[in-house]
Amino acid sequence: MGFITWIVVGLIAGWLAGQVMKGGGYGVIVDILLGIVGGFVGGWVFGLLGLHAGGFIGSIVVSFVGAVILVWIARKLKKA
Repeated sequence: MGFITWIVVGLIAGWLAGQVMKGGGYGVIVDILLGIVGGFVGGWVFGLLGLHAGGFIGSIVVSFVGAVILVWIARKLKKA
């Protein structure tokens, strides 16, 4: 996957995670970073579950799941 594709997937996944988690997004840069790191987290979680998602849409789904997990963890740590 090319660098530009990573950025696009990261932006979409990070923005979606911000919307779903009722955060309204965190700005373009943080949304991109959240989505890209979420891709690693989501890939790890999907791997543990024995699931595989391929293609552009699959990458967005995996990154979205990972980004939601990251937002949830960050909010729990912030409240603690």
